[in-house]
Amino acid sequence: MHKGKPLWRKSSLCGNENECVEVAVGEGTVLTRDSKKPQRAPLCFTSPAWTEFLHALTQGELDGP
Repeated sequence: MHKGKPLWRKSSLCGNENECVEVAVGEGTVLTRDSKKPQRAPLCFTSPAWTEFLHALTQGELDGP
């Protein structure tokens, strides 16, 4: 949080692209939003749920068939 507002960040791998997921970390929560639609309400995850998601992602558990 920055001055009470989410501090949105996106991966450096996105470069100048506008089709990225942005993430803001708060106290015990992680907010995510679509960089193409920043005016939409963000999705909110608990820190443990976000950690589990990242683990599953890096382990390939979310890869399609």
